[in-house]
Amino acid sequence: MKVLVTGYNGQLGYDVVRECEKHGIEAIGIDVQQLDITNEAAVKAYMEQVQPTILIHCAAYTAVDKAEDDIETCEKVNVAGTRYLAQACQELAIPMMYFSTDYVFSGNGETPFEIDGEIAPTSVYGRTKWEGEEVVRQLVAEHFIIRISWVFGENGNNFIKTMLRLGSERTELNVIADQIGSPTYTADLAKLVVDMMQTQKYGTYHASNEGFCSWADFAKEIFMIAGLDVIVHPIPTEQYPTRATRPKNSRMSKQALIDNGFELMPTWQDATKRYIEILKNEN
Repeated sequence: MKVLVTGYNGQLGYDVVRECEKHGIEAIGIDVQQLDITNEAAVKAYMEQVQPTILIHCAAYTAVDKAEDDIETCEKVNVAGTRYLAQACQELAIPMMYFSTDYVFSGNGETPFEIDGEIAPTSVYGRTKWEGEEVVRQLVAEHFIIRISWVFGENGNNFIKTMLRLGSERTELNVIADQIGSPTYTADLAKLVVDMMQTQKYGTYHASNEGFCSWADFAKEIFMIAGLDVIVHPIPTEQYPTRATRPKNSRMSKQALIDNGFELMPTWQDATKRYIEILKNEN
């Protein structure tokens, strides 16, 4: 098996390659330096040269606020880039795994979104990730689409690293308390990815660590684990305006994973604890 992983310099791509290597699976991690996915001819040539068994497409434009003003680049990467990769998978008759987001939903309500829930993105990022999903569905018969949320991993910046930095500088922080979702640890997700890609259980899935929390809950847990004495003041979204609308409800149902016999990921608290331990050891 030869696995090609885009977005290798990101949090997820990095961990997917590492997890493949742990299992003795050949994995080629690439980023924009090796391949510009927005160049159709380059994508076609590269895929024909490498001849992977499966494509794991982790690369994406994820600067949610910036995307509201940089629409063209966001569309180029998330939609056109995904289309060129999907076309190459179609021509080589290989499966493709694509990562999407909770941002494809409206963010309304309090119940977890099902995989076939109503699509109503409120941001450019969410819309382009949904359009990427549709491209994969239309072009690649054997596809996995995995929607994830609140991602954190070793190779990149994330909420935990930000909280640890701020928590070492301040004694009090305001953190949003009315956006509810599930953190996703890329090391745990990578295990699911490697498990899933070796099956033919194609389709759409939601994957994140188990349990729900607000950003304020998440911050409190981070400070508790790290032993930082920081008071967290819960605030509403309205007190922290951002360029792009953030979903208040990012809860997603994992029923598709259960129905297909995949092991659910550990709780977000457990994942946070393991991750902070790794960061401590690195420092």
